[in-house]
Amino acid sequence: MAKDEAALREMREHAAAVLAGAGFPKMPARVLMALTVTEQDGMTAAELAEALDVSPAAISGGVRYLQTIGIVRRLSQTGSRRDRYQLPSDWYALMVRNSPIYGVLAAQADAGLAAVDDPASPATERLADMAGFYRFLQERLPELIGEWEQVRASRR
Repeated sequence: MAKDEAALREMREHAAAVLAGAGFPKMPARVLMALTVTEQDGMTAAELAEALDVSPAAISGGVRYLQTIGIVRRLSQTGSRRDRYQLPSDWYALMVRNSPIYGVLAAQADAGLAAVDDPASPATERLADMAGFYRFLQERLPELIGEWEQVRASRR
């Protein structure tokens, strides 16, 4: 049990709000952070609903979203009808690794370049930089994740 449950709850909700502010759906963000800070090896839907003070239906939708993007596992419990939901230890890397957002944003910048179709336009330089930046991130992410995994392994 955490020394300061109130501080941990506040941190969990603030981190979920930051994720939601960045475009992550609110309930999946709350479920994700609840699973991140739990001292258990996963939680049931009932435990999540109690911890977050929400309905089981809200948990169901949040968990389903997280399973769809591949960062929550559903584990059957022997002798129980309730499943446990668990995060892989590297869920944050999975979230980045599996995200197509950088390629999509680069493609959108390319579409903008085609629409502007004027090398002298100030928009052309901004859009070209946008496309280049997102392609750079997309190319470098696997290398950065590999570096992080080495750093993480050396800390253990």
